[in-house]
Amino acid sequence: QVQLVESGGGLVQAGGSLRLSCAASGRTFSTHTMGWFRQAPGKEREFVAAISWSGERTSYADSVKGRFTISRDNAKNTVYLQMNSLKPEDTAVYYCAADSRFGRLGVRPTEYDYWGQGTQVTVSS
Repeated sequence: QVQLVESGGGLVQAGGSLRLSCAASGRTFSTHTMGWFRQAPGKEREFVAAISWSGERTSYADSVKGRFTISRDNAKNTVYLQMNSLKPEDTAVYYCAADSRFGRLGVRPTEYDYWGQGTQVTVSS
């Protein structure tokens, strides 16, 4: 069982930066692929980024490539999402998720077993 708690969301102007954190509980965190998703009002939850258990492999949505960076610190049971050059269209609730199936770098919400409660990111124009 893995429990996830996101933090770091807030209000920022376009062009600004935020760093989201996701603290995980559970001894098996280091073997899980971790992902970030987001959901804007009236829209489906969409993939943002994912990172393998070792941190060696990452995947990004085209809309955030070059602006967002996912990373993890297994010693701290934490995964991060550094968001730079934020745009108003990045406004959403951001969710951290964990996939217990070893080796997969999923991009669909259905591939993840555990979810945090989400943190709001609002980018003003």
